Amino acid sequence: MSVSEGECRAWIEAVIGEKLKGATIQDQLKDGIALCKLINKLAPGSVKKVQESPMAFKQMENINAFTEAVRRYGVPDSENFQTVALFEGQNIRQVLICIDSLGRQAQKKGFNGPKLGVKMATKTERQFSKEQTDAGKFVPSKQMGSNQGASQAGLGAFGKQRKM
Repeated sequence: MSVSEGECRAWIEAVIGEKLKGATIQDQLKDGIALCKLINKLAPGSVKKVQESPMAFKQMENINAFTEAVRRYGVPDSENFQTVALFEGQNIRQVLICIDSLGRQAQKKGFNGPKLGVKMATKTERQFSKEQTDAGKFVPSKQMGSNQGASQAGLGAFGKQRKM
């Protein structure tokens, strides 16, 4: 489940330390400046040059720089978005999914600032002795198809009516 626009907006504002301007999340992030500031707070130097120009292609460069930086940061491609999804408002839900994923990655990498989304699970290696693994081989598992004495006795023939 992805986070809401309000949660994403509040997290971005808390991390970058600025209020976002605009009525919708698309208006607030369309120029890509806030997104570049966000990834630079999480991973300094991720976006070398943030374009402050009002020209469309410069704003799209910012968005593209952000998507490349979050990919390097660890956001999976399946949770990232295309530049036009934000710039033209084609898929704002995917933008929110990406920001949520970025919040999870930030927690996983030890970011001490505000939190967004659930914490990702970490790998837990378990070491068992030979005796423990051998003992587990002889325990009957309920996943192996035990039906505990159930049978089809009394069901009658296929298609035959039940007598009541």
